[in-house]
Amino acid sequence: MSTQYSLSPQFMLLSNMTQFSPKFYLTSFPGLEAIEHWIFIPFFFMYLVAISGNCFILIIIKTNPRLHTSMYYLLSLLALTDLGLSVSTLPTTMGIFWFNSRSIYFGACQIQMFCIHSFSFMESSVLLIMSFDRFVAICHPLRYSVIITDWRVFRAGLIVILRGPVALVPIIFLLKAFPYCGPLVLSHSFCLHQEVIHLACTDTTFNNLYGLTLVVFTVMLDLVLIALSYGLILHTVTGLASQDEQLRAFQTCTSHLCAVLIFFVPMMGLSLVHRFGKHAPPAVHLLMANIYLFVPPMLNPIIYSIKTKEIRHAIIKLLGLRRANPESWN
Repeated sequence: MSTQYSLSPQFMLLSNMTQFSPKFYLTSFPGLEAIEHWIFIPFFFMYLVAISGNCFILIIIKTNPRLHTSMYYLLSLLALTDLGLSVSTLPTTMGIFWFNSRSIYFGACQIQMFCIHSFSFMESSVLLIMSFDRFVAICHPLRYSVIITDWRVFRAGLIVILRGPVALVPIIFLLKAFPYCGPLVLSHSFCLHQEVIHLACTDTTFNNLYGLTLVVFTVMLDLVLIALSYGLILHTVTGLASQDEQLRAFQTCTSHLCAVLIFFVPMMGLSLVHRFGKHAPPAVHLLMANIYLFVPPMLNPIIYSIKTKEIRHAIIKLLGLRRANPESWN
């Protein structure tokens, strides 16, 4: 760790004695503190694209009655989770890069990690529901309106909203009971459970096992079910008569498939780095965490705006380009 964050012996002693309300110290990019204002420029751009893009998607779906269907309700839910994920990391990231404010009290850190992990689990669940939506649309098109109803989408959305936060409550609030010792320096500009738990100077077996179980039975299970859905979709698509029909059918999944890849690949990479890459350079941890939290919320609205014809047409209409021929944008 950079010497800039080394703490005095007196403060280390105070940290050793602090159990109930410790103060953590966030970091950015070690060795690049002198140019942090410049480093914040790409982060600001990613925040701008993520927040404005997802708000734009929500506004388009809200104001266009033709998009008031189950598929676009799910897209709205995805945009909301991406928006929540971006807003969760914004205060501390901006505080470090712009105001050089690196300390965060345990309560604020606890709230931030709860929000980050909750929205991550929500996004995983939304992508699973969207994969089921695409499976029914391609494999059982005649029964789509019967199976995918607004009421079922509402209930699934409610489960998505509650599943992550409820499952996270035990391990997030149990952190309050742990004593923390030594220089409490985190290696990111935001709080993650897998980092904070390593700073506790007590037995954290329950948190480690519960966290691993939670990831396996939520995120990993979601990924397996998504892969199964796409396996069935591919089986149906390859059974179509003509190549044009196959291409048109699979094109309806490209946006969702891209969203799945840009969410799960960085998440799995970050989990592997935290569990098996303890001796990896700090830059690796920083890169994986930043890709995982910043890239999906930024790219999802771009992907759906480009690849979804109805969203493209709605954007054209909203921007006042109504004379443009919609067929030319297909």
